Amino acid sequence: MRSRGGRGARCRRMVRPGHWGVRARVERFSEPALLLLLRERATHGYELLEALPSLTGEARVDMGNLYRVLRALEEDGLVTSRWESGEPGPAKRTYELTEEGRRLLDEWAGALRRSRSRIDDFLERYEGR
Repeated sequence: MRSRGGRGARCRRMVRPGHWGVRARVERFSEPALLLLLRERATHGYELLEALPSLTGEARVDMGNLYRVLRALEEDGLVTSRWESGEPGPAKRTYELTEEGRRLLDEWAGALRRSRSRIDDFLERYEGR
């Protein structure tokens, strides 16, 4: 735990004396969100960049980080990519989920269900039920 004088956790901050702004975060949630979007359809990075905020709750997604995650997913055999030049403008790299990526998405869904169960237990206890 941090001392009272420290900056504290990134998930909370004092917005004014006596009032806290708290942000419940699921670490690395962008990974299962990307896998889900790619399960729905193969797409290119810019479309993923636009679609991710609705799933992650983030106001904006860092483009550089998105492409690093996609590259890592591809290196691990979870995603494949190919260059496509069918549309007007420059060629775009299209990403697609592999079978191994589908299995990982299934594991993420299970882990998120377990987390949801713990959160539900916490809220029920908090609410005195």
